[in-house]
Amino acid sequence: MKAGARGYMLKEVDGAELLQSIRMVGSGHAVFGAEVATRLAGLFERKPEPFAGLLTGREREVLRCLAAGDGNAAIAVRLHLSVKTVANHVANILNKLQVSDRSEARRLAQSYGAECNADS
Repeated sequence: MKAGARGYMLKEVDGAELLQSIRMVGSGHAVFGAEVATRLAGLFERKPEPFAGLLTGREREVLRCLAAGDGNAAIAVRLHLSVKTVANHVANILNKLQVSDRSEARRLAQSYGAECNADS
């Protein structure tokens, strides 16, 4: 598609469907077989945010920074919070995720591919 393809059919398609697809592409339409269209749609689906129903947005930000190995002071600077506020968020995260320490929370977050950034 990056090269300009306007259609794609699998080789199992019957002749009538192939001919119809060629005519449609010739008249300016895009045509993709059902299996290909399903795969394309999957590329555009949003992946759910890990822990979205469990943690607040700010707690998820702090958790991403924990996953990156940041300490409370570094998280506070990165997210423009006080160290005390970060400590409160960390305590809430540990409680909500039912983990015993920040190392366990870090491992859990890393298993979901969490990355720390102030924009997320």
